[in-house]
Amino acid sequence: MRIAEQGKGGQVRLSRLVLVGAAMMLLAGCEEGAPSWLKPDSAAQSSTGGATPARQSVKLVERDVEAPDVFQVTDMGLWDGRPSLGGVWVAHPDVKEPERVIIRSTADSKFVIGALFRRARDIPGPALQVSSDAAAALGMLAGAPVQLNVTALRREEAKEETPEPESAPDAAEVLAAPSEIEATALDPVAGAAAAIDAAEASAETPATATQPTVAAAPIPAPAATPTPPRASGLDKPFIQIGIFSVEENARNTATAMRQAGMVPTVLEQNSQGKAFWRVIVGPATSSSERAALLKKIQGIGFEDAYAVTN
Repeated sequence: MRIAEQGKGGQVRLSRLVLVGAAMMLLAGCEEGAPSWLKPDSAAQSSTGGATPARQSVKLVERDVEAPDVFQVTDMGLWDGRPSLGGVWVAHPDVKEPERVIIRSTADSKFVIGALFRRARDIPGPALQVSSDAAAALGMLAGAPVQLNVTALRREEAKEETPEPESAPDAAEVLAAPSEIEATALDPVAGAAAAIDAAEASAETPATATQPTVAAAPIPAPAATPTPPRASGLDKPFIQIGIFSVEENARNTATAMRQAGMVPTVLEQNSQGKAFWRVIVGPATSSSERAALLKKIQGIGFEDAYAVTN
């Protein structure tokens, strides 16, 4: 009896070993034969393992460059101590037409952006006449000549490379792993029957006054078209009042123009790493309008105002 029972126990253990081995082989086969969408994407993992290098983009930016071929002079400059209008400017006898310039003090390398005008040759004193705002920006004292370098500026377009932000990860990378969803089979016959019953019930029910009615949505009125800016065929339709190194001075000048019945604009710009503010009036639509505007501005006291492109 014991021998028989031991024989039966051995057969049971052998059967269990066979079943375990078959289950392991089945799992291995399932893993090897699993669909590709269930397997991890090694290529995606390797691609996301390193940082994506930032791409470079090229854009055109406007900047001021020195133009010594247009105008450049190094000479003594003087501020006579009197306050002046028009912001930052210097005047020299060799000037042909107004220019935008950079004014440097050769003693301490201080500089400021301003305007350049022509002065009469018969005025005594140093060749460069300096405005009160320019003297304040350069630290000049009244009646004390300082050697200045004045160079014309020109605005040009330059290429500037800026790194673009890293591209956003693909949608497949940011989506979380889907959770297990229990699928439930639908009965097509029951669903179709329910749809037919609902359709017949709605067809047999007559429309009555108690049923809610949907009011027609009001048609929105068309938006008002903004008034386009006045077009001008002039090459220089604006009048520049002055260039200022202090924003408050530019705002005060604009207020004076506004009180005189004109519409000024204060433009903040940057050149050689320093900010400055220009005050302009316009645009004029004709040469006669521009001449009348310039005469009015000069009558207020801004005799150095001149026509500019923008």
